[in-house]
Amino acid sequence: MKEISTTELQELLEKGQQLNLVDVREADEVASGMIPGAIHIPLGDVPARMDELDKSKPYILICRSSGRSGRAGEFLDEQGYDVTNMIGGMLAWEGPTK
Repeated sequence: MKEISTTELQELLEKGQQLNLVDVREADEVASGMIPGAIHIPLGDVPARMDELDKSKPYILICRSSGRSGRAGEFLDEQGYDVTNMIGGMLAWEGPTK
C-alpha cells in the first residue's frame, strides 16, 4: 500500500492541492479535531459505506497512529480503490485541524 508522511500531506494541502481525505477514527476521536476537508467514516463503517467513495479517485486514509487507516486501506485496496495511508496518523499531524 502507498504511504504518505504527515509532512508531505501538509505540504500538498498548503499548495492548495485538492485531496480526498478519509478519517477512519471513532466519533469521540474526531471531535478533538480533523484535518480540514476530510470526511469521517469510522473504520467499522467502511465496508457498509465504501459506496460513498468514487473508485476513480485516489484517497488518503487517516487515523490516530496509522494502524486502523492501514487496515481500512488494505480492505479498500482489495475492493479496487486507490488508497494511501498517512503514516504516523493524527499523533504526528502538526497542521491545522477543524
